[in-house]
Amino acid sequence: MTELEHFKVISFNHQNLPLELVGKLHLDEYTQASLLGPVRANFQFDELMFLSTCNRVEIYVCTENEISSYIIEKVISTINPALPKSIIEELASKASVLNYEAAVSHVFKVASSLNSLVVGEREIITQLRKAYDLSNSMKLTGDFIRILIKQTIETAKQILTQTDIAKNPVSVVSLAYRQLRDLGIRTDARILIVGAGETNTKMANYLQKHKFANFTVFNRTLSKAQELATMLNGTAQSLEDLKSYNKGFDVLIICTSASNSIITHNIYKSLLQNETNKKVLIDLSIPAGIEASVVKEYPSFYIDINSLKEQAEVNMNSRLSEMTKCEEIINFKLEEFKRLQKERRVELAFGEIPRQVRAIKDVAITEVFAKEISELDTNSKEVLDKVIGYIEKKYNAVAMKTAKEVFLKDE
Repeated sequence: MTELEHFKVISFNHQNLPLELVGKLHLDEYTQASLLGPVRANFQFDELMFLSTCNRVEIYVCTENEISSYIIEKVISTINPALPKSIIEELASKASVLNYEAAVSHVFKVASSLNSLVVGEREIITQLRKAYDLSNSMKLTGDFIRILIKQTIETAKQILTQTDIAKNPVSVVSLAYRQLRDLGIRTDARILIVGAGETNTKMANYLQKHKFANFTVFNRTLSKAQELATMLNGTAQSLEDLKSYNKGFDVLIICTSASNSIITHNIYKSLLQNETNKKVLIDLSIPAGIEASVVKEYPSFYIDINSLKEQAEVNMNSRLSEMTKCEEIINFKLEEFKRLQKERRVELAFGEIPRQVRAIKDVAITEVFAKEISELDTNSKEVLDKVIGYIEKKYNAVAMKTAKEVFLKDE
């Protein structure tokens, strides 16, 4: 098997798992330093790299062994020994395992932000580079992952500069967040989140990622509000507490499954606490969670689900041609990466040649032609040394070039 056939990706991400479960595998740098070495040794991984972002944890490994559910469970247990068996089994069963070319293409797509919550975000390139630098500093990586990450970063930069993939977001939540961000809201803004389901959890992740820090979460089931509030370092209250909440707000985000508007005219008036500045209202509920009279009577920046869906559809249609361009770039860079890997194998295979040439040179100087060389004057010895050195250098280069041409000529 080649090095490429040994490469595998274990991915826990927002597409196959709830974000709160993915979060149980996040490791800070100190913990990575103490745990990842044993992971590589215990599971006989030739190389290992650990990537942790706000919506994914991925483990890149080079190994001849198959990555089974049993192996994944054992790796998870090593990363977080405190997890109960049921959570470990769920994480392992829903993890994505990619092999060979599919694994390399996956890494390219991750770095190019094609698999992100916000397609086209650029931050992932920096996160990937830092993750590699950390794993490399712990001597967990080798030649394969080194070349892979270099090619991955080149691929991501090419996609983000040569296509419009980063131009327009496509999900309703990402559109809502971008509109909120474009309003220039301060990070200490008072944010009320009504509803603690999946949609508001995704929105909360964006807000937390970009350093917003003042949250109050309301939900019909208080325990669900507490889960989201804990993630945000905010406070939790029941839905009934909306009527008496008196601390004011700057941004209100609502997404519930209620059949009627939760934010009635009277509740909204009470929430304002006589403040007259323009508020930001983000209504992601169907039907609307904010009564129409509120939007009509009070000044606000109103972002509603219907306009967001229309914009998302327009953006998606324009994005399709860009996705095709991205796939073409990835396919080209994948073939280029395969060629680079084969070149590297040739280099390693012929890596002994320079040492052997040097040994032959030393024998020629110190034994075979020792008497003749000893009779030369100092200037002649210097010239001879330069000539031999030049020949040695050029021979090694020609040998390597010829080997690559011979072994890679059919590529």
